[in-house]
Amino acid sequence: MSSIEFGLLLPALPGRGMTREIYLKRIRESLDIVTGHFHSIWYVDHLQFQDAPVLEGWTALTYMAACYPSFHFGNVVLAQSFRNPALLAKMAATAQYMSEGRFILGIGTGWHQEEYDAYGFPYPTPGVRVEQLEETLTILKALWTQPRATVEGKHYRVINAACEPKPDPLPRIMVGGEQPRMLRLIARHADEWNISHEDIAHYRDLVKESEKACAAVGRDPATLRRSWFGGCLCVPEGTDMSSVDMSHIPSPNSLIGTPKQIIEKLKPFIDLGVVSFQFKNEGFPDTRSLRLLVEEVLPRINA
Repeated sequence: MSSIEFGLLLPALPGRGMTREIYLKRIRESLDIVTGHFHSIWYVDHLQFQDAPVLEGWTALTYMAACYPSFHFGNVVLAQSFRNPALLAKMAATAQYMSEGRFILGIGTGWHQEEYDAYGFPYPTPGVRVEQLEETLTILKALWTQPRATVEGKHYRVINAACEPKPDPLPRIMVGGEQPRMLRLIARHADEWNISHEDIAHYRDLVKESEKACAAVGRDPATLRRSWFGGCLCVPEGTDMSSVDMSHIPSPNSLIGTPKQIIEKLKPFIDLGVVSFQFKNEGFPDTRSLRLLVEEVLPRINA
C-alpha cells in the first residue's frame, strides 16, 4: 500500500483577542512541526461568520505556500460562486506555474448563505449551484488544455479565451460533496473526492453511492482518489478522556483520542480507500496534538 498523505488545515479564524503577531507565530510553529511529515497545507474559503475575524482563503494560502515551499497546497474547498470561472482558471494556472507544480484545486458549490448575502453574491438553489460548478469545471479544463477556449454555458461563458502559460502538470481537481447529483458530477470531473466531517458509518454508505455514481458515468471507482477532512485532537497515551475539554471543538465527528485511538479511528477510512487526510488542529494554538501526530501516529500509519 502506498503511503497515506496528511495535510494540515491552517486556521482562517485567528480567534477573538489573538493578535496578528501571536497568530502568525503559532502558525509558523505548527508548520515547523509538520514540515517533512505532512504533505500539504490548506485553508477554507469563507468570508464571514457573523463578526468573527476571517482571513480570505486564497490570499492566505498562497502566501503561506510561498513561505513553505516543501508543501503542496489547496483549499478545502473553494466556493465556485466567489470567482469568475475563467479568472479562477488563470489564478490556478499561475499558482501552479509559480509553485512549480504544488497546487491542488479544491472546489465545491459553496453553502454558507450568510456570506453570500453580506458580500452581494447571488445564492441560488442547490441544483443551480451544482450546474454552475459543472460549467466552472468545464471552463477550467478547456482553458488549461486548449489553445483558445470557447464554452457557451447556461450560467457562464468564455469566448476565444487563452490561458498561457498552461499549468504543467495539470492541477489535481478535488471536489467536495456527497449528494447524489454532486457524486455524479464528481465522478465525471474530479480527480479526487473529498468528504468533510463525516463519521465512518455514514462514509461507508457514501462510498457505495460514489461507486454507483462512477458506474453510471462509466468510470472505474479506483481512479477516483478519496480524501477526508475534519478536526483532530491527539492527547498523550494514558490520558483520562473524561478530563479532556472538548467544549471548544465545533467540528462534528472530529477524531479525538490518544495516538492508539486515533490510529484505530483512521484505519476504517483507510480500508475504504482514503489515501489523504486533511486535519484541522482542534488544539490550536497549542501544538502538542501536532507533535503527537508527527511522532506517534504518522510513523505507525505508514510503517
